[in-house]
Amino acid sequence: MKRTRKKTMSKTIVNVILAFICFIWLIPTVGLLVSSFRPAVDILQTGWWTVFPHRDYVTQSTITLPKETDLRQPIEVNGELFNDDQLRSGVTAQDGSRLIWENRRARTIQVQQPDWKVNTNFTLENYNGVLTGKNFEIMQADGTLRSQKGEGLSKAFLNTMVVTIPSTIIPILIATFAAYAFAWLRFPLRRSMFVAVIMMLVVPLQVALIPILKDYTALGLNGSYLGIWIAHTGFGLPLTIYFMYTFISQLPKDLFESAFMDGASNFTIFTRLILPLSVPAIASIGIFQFLWVWNDYLVSLVFIGSQPDVQVMSMRIAAMVGSKGSDWHLLTAAAFVSMLMPLTVFFALQKYFVRGLLGGSVKG
Repeated sequence: MKRTRKKTMSKTIVNVILAFICFIWLIPTVGLLVSSFRPAVDILQTGWWTVFPHRDYVTQSTITLPKETDLRQPIEVNGELFNDDQLRSGVTAQDGSRLIWENRRARTIQVQQPDWKVNTNFTLENYNGVLTGKNFEIMQADGTLRSQKGEGLSKAFLNTMVVTIPSTIIPILIATFAAYAFAWLRFPLRRSMFVAVIMMLVVPLQVALIPILKDYTALGLNGSYLGIWIAHTGFGLPLTIYFMYTFISQLPKDLFESAFMDGASNFTIFTRLILPLSVPAIASIGIFQFLWVWNDYLVSLVFIGSQPDVQVMSMRIAAMVGSKGSDWHLLTAAAFVSMLMPLTVFFALQKYFVRGLLGGSVKG
């Protein structure tokens, strides 16, 4: 009984700690989601948590001062004296109300009282601006304004799909072939080549960008989809090969011996045995590779460029903030739009995820 109670208590403590960690991780995500539906003015003025009931100052009335009021002198409001700086930041009067400038030029002051408040002003304008492009007003030479729609995420979304899908499938296919060879075939320098692959895991990809870019320029691959596919494949192969090797090397040896006795070739064994049995591992590493390529900014910027017709989503989202950072509220909606495809891939393959991660960890 005592042992069971101790085990239950330990399990409860672990669950509470995990729940607390998940809660801490969810707070920024919830804040981002709420902000994505809030108008730009509200985002700039108040925090996302104000959509929940909270105590705040609510304007009860407005006081209009005489136009000739000198703001450099003490200002009398309801029989009390305040200076301009106090009214700028808000000052509490003797009756508990809060006085703050509503319009300093018009000499109007808000009288506010603490009360329960909920900011429920939601809009889809952020998502409309992200998906279809923001409207810009351009001054013409004759003084008239012309409305022009900016770039949305639709083109960048398609570009990212074109980059990501081959950059995920190609390295996984090559890595699975290589992992099978390293695990079950015997050939010269097998161990040395595998050690070289492992060593590539610790080499930062940034050190290879300039040399590869020079070669791409000489070969005419820079700025092409083929170039970015090769780059992502090369950078993703070391980890993918090692991951697949840990899984394939633990498959029962009897399977391969029986297949060889039946006259099966290596290609037949690979296609009929290795690939079906490795689906959990392929799905797991596929999630990692897909997420890395989908969220990549640096490699795509170097090898494919930032022109609007080839921009991927990470570059387009960064450009949405504007040259002066005035449109950063669009990033909240853009972040969730960019999350849709990775979440779809993860939930579609999640049943294989844990099996793939643990597949090569235990023998037998």
